[in-house]
Amino acid sequence: MIDPGSLEAAVTRIGDRWSLRVVAALLEGDRSFSELQAEVEGIAPNILTARLRALGADALVTAVPYQRRPVRMRYALTEAGTTLAGAVTALAEWGAIREGRPAGATHGACGTPVRTRPWCPTCDRAVAPEETTADVWC
Repeated sequence: MIDPGSLEAAVTRIGDRWSLRVVAALLEGDRSFSELQAEVEGIAPNILTARLRALGADALVTAVPYQRRPVRMRYALTEAGTTLAGAVTALAEWGAIREGRPAGATHGACGTPVRTRPWCPTCDRAVAPEETTADVWC
């Protein structure tokens, strides 16, 4: 079973309308504010600023100045921020499947859509649903 406290902690930090989209944009590499605003379609500048500050306060995003006057920053995910890649990928995959669209990446050798699956780092293998103790499968 999924721990409700852990889920609440995650939702509190990144569960708003825009934070995951900002993280997804930064998974491709660092971005300036204007690049993020263009990539995260529909986000208002004040909301983007607030989300970047919140993600920075949670040590998920870092801001590095690249110009002094006026001050301009490039934003990048921290190591902790990059650990969200699996969650963002899984959510995007789920959304695509629910809308009847192909889910993200395909396997280069055979062309089959790649699915996100739980992985056991100790056994170094994918884990089947019947082998898990949590009901996390959609």
